[in-house]
Amino acid sequence: MSDYYTILGVEKNASKEEIKRAYRKLAHKYHPDKSGGSDTEFKRINEAYYVLGDDKRKAEYDRFGTFSGGRGGFAGQGDFGFEEMWKNFGGSGGFSFGGGDFTDIFESLFGVGFEGSARQSKRGRDISIEIMIPFSEAVFGTTRKILLNKRATCEECKGSGATGASKTEKCETCSGSGTVRESRRSIFGVFTSLSECPKCKGRGEVIKNPCKACKGEGVLRRENEVEISIPAGINNGEMLRLTGEGEAKRGGAAGDLYVKIHVEPHRLFAREGHDLISEIEVSLTDALLGAQKQIEALDGKIKIEIPQGVDSGDMLRVRGRGVPKERSGRGDLLFKVKIKNPKKLSRKARELIEELKKEGL
Repeated sequence: MSDYYTILGVEKNASKEEIKRAYRKLAHKYHPDKSGGSDTEFKRINEAYYVLGDDKRKAEYDRFGTFSGGRGGFAGQGDFGFEEMWKNFGGSGGFSFGGGDFTDIFESLFGVGFEGSARQSKRGRDISIEIMIPFSEAVFGTTRKILLNKRATCEECKGSGATGASKTEKCETCSGSGTVRESRRSIFGVFTSLSECPKCKGRGEVIKNPCKACKGEGVLRRENEVEISIPAGINNGEMLRLTGEGEAKRGGAAGDLYVKIHVEPHRLFAREGHDLISEIEVSLTDALLGAQKQIEALDGKIKIEIPQGVDSGDMLRVRGRGVPKERSGRGDLLFKVKIKNPKKLSRKARELIEELKKEGL
């Protein structure tokens, strides 16, 4: 029996995720239905992953160099029993493979599913875009209009796909079911997959006289203007969802549009939750005596009181001038004090400071 680590091409200290990635890669390569595939190699790969993909089985293999497999196990037998593997995983009701759902892994690897697992989308494709907005628009909200090149409802046939009152007839390819069946052989047996009928696109019927503009699709690609309402207080990286603004699909609902918001940094203001933070320079005399200053905020000029004896690093708060809250009210505007000390002193200023020094200030 070959070493399972060697079969998967991983080290003995490989993580569970590394083992899983190695298995997926090799299973893709050697699947019997693929060109250059191999039944024998595919079986060896699955046997190796069956053991190394499970913590308990891996621990037994690492300790003894074999795996007993419980009842009917395969250690040293060279033959991989699928029936026993199925039982060990809990039967058809809860079949898991290396910690994941077997059906999902099988479909992601080989593009097929079990009979009855065909998945037909009843809605159009979702679209995602990213836009950049200024800091002030993120704080107070805004509206943006963008042009999207997407599949939209055909204006000629209003989405019906037909010319005038043209009728539909049952699709001959799928006999009206909307799906076609395909069987594939694997070491696990014969798997039957259901996929969307290529002729009727899963609808089960075809149009006698298709619309010339959209060729019976009911949709066509064109530019559409979409208005995006950006709420006040949106955060950098936040995602907006616009229901029904994605791509259209005949006979189904349109997909959604997802908009990721990027916020440009501001040269003066930063944001912490619903508060806005900036820095204010205060002269030495204003810090000692106190003062009133008029400064520019995001939404206009405001007056701020500089208290007597303020220190560098102190925070001055202006309530209700920050970021609007979801229900009502706004956060606060905070200013971090930075005292600006003079680099040079005149003779008179020096004399005055010397006098202050005598008084212990």
